[in-house]
Amino acid sequence: MTNNEFVMQGSPSMENGFLMNAPDESIKHKNYALKTAGFWIRFWAFLLDGFIISAVVGILINPIFYLMDWSLSESVWYAPISIITAILYYSYFVLMTKFFGQTLGKMVFGLRVISLKHDKLTWSDVLFRDWIGRIINNIFMPLYILVVILPENQGLHDYFADTAVVHEKVFVEKDPAPAALPKQQEQIETTVQEEKIELAKLEEKNEQ
Repeated sequence: MTNNEFVMQGSPSMENGFLMNAPDESIKHKNYALKTAGFWIRFWAFLLDGFIISAVVGILINPIFYLMDWSLSESVWYAPISIITAILYYSYFVLMTKFFGQTLGKMVFGLRVISLKHDKLTWSDVLFRDWIGRIINNIFMPLYILVVILPENQGLHDYFADTAVVHEKVFVEKDPAPAALPKQQEQIETTVQEEKIELAKLEEKNEQ
């Protein structure tokens, strides 16, 4: 963790509201934002979600197919098992993200999906991200590497929906360099004030 990061204890909801309760007074007067999640931590969260979905299919769906004597070995995309698995897969991501802002994998790793244009995720945000965008990503798997390239560590599905994946409790200071601007402004105002005083003194001398 770098010097411009800090971890917020507890369970914060969104970006700025709870910074006023920060234990360090200096934190309250700085511009902080939730830290975006990088490729690898998102990869492990996604892998865990994949295991969870596979377990649900194995425990709930496969026994039904055995009982109905339906084939589980067909690998074509239009096979019944493929269609049901796809429905479960996309429904899991869409519903978990819409109602909780995170999947079970993201919960384990302390990650959350946020909208970059709304206070809360809308249905259009989630459908573009976890349905349309994820279908494209799954067809062209190398596109997931865009998380390393795009701003805010966005994947292609994030880019479509104007969303980002962030750490729930880790904050980074935004644009620390411009912090000196208020001092510069104060110096300018002081200089202007001194010039006004000098000008007033000169006018008094001229009147005498």
